[in-house]
Amino acid sequence: MKRHLIVLDLDGTTLTDKKTIDTPTVKAIHRLQREGHAVMIATGRPYRSSEPYYKELQLQTPIVNFNGAYIHHPLDNSYELSHTPLPMQVAHDIVEACHQFDFHNIIAEVIDDVYFHYHDERLLDIFTMGNPQMTTGDLRSYLTTDPTSMLIHAPESYVHGIRHHLSEAHAEVIDHRRWAAPWHVIEVVHAGIHKAVGIQKVAKELDIPSSRIISFGDEDNDLEMLEYAGIGVAMGNATPEVKQVANEVTLTNEQNGVAAFLNDYFFSSTHPL
Repeated sequence: MKRHLIVLDLDGTTLTDKKTIDTPTVKAIHRLQREGHAVMIATGRPYRSSEPYYKELQLQTPIVNFNGAYIHHPLDNSYELSHTPLPMQVAHDIVEACHQFDFHNIIAEVIDDVYFHYHDERLLDIFTMGNPQMTTGDLRSYLTTDPTSMLIHAPESYVHGIRHHLSEAHAEVIDHRRWAAPWHVIEVVHAGIHKAVGIQKVAKELDIPSSRIISFGDEDNDLEMLEYAGIGVAMGNATPEVKQVANEVTLTNEQNGVAAFLNDYFFSSTHPL
């Protein structure tokens, strides 16, 4: 079989609900790589919190972090990385505008530096993986570098209003998405940035056409990469929107859906993993 590129979302897809990768999935990925296929991660996470999975899967490819805002190669220092942050003034304007609404916190990330508008014990555990440099204080004063991404944590009743304002005021320079329940979080990145941007870059470098790309995802930030791939695979636990754009639907992340699909697609005519 010709060389394929397999693209893995992490949370809700490759990872179980306990944030681990079950053995069948690890075995499937390792075997595919031994047989010459390329496997990569495309995630909304920063690299510091996706690195353990990159190493566990023994990947040799670039990785897409921050939903496409940061693309780099962990094993190749000469690789031409891509970083597309938000303009700092726009970030400051967003913080200013949020004070017109009720919000819990705003977090800005600059690669591996994390800035909290307010101290928040509930969110610290999420961001401390990988020991980033952390700063707390008014982002309008403390954020002095273009941020890779921003997160606005707000009461559910205010999320729609904040997103409406973002669209009205900054539509030309930013894109924003809402995290799935139970988090009422709005993620903000530079306009035109999504996972498919990174996948297209890597696929071109590997000389693999989109027809031989298989992407797995479960949330709205996976929509573009599922549409771009020759085969977009939605997890059984995916949102209705993701299942609608996908070519295939596999089992859930708790049922090793990634391994189940790969086993059937690549090895059903030989022998199972």
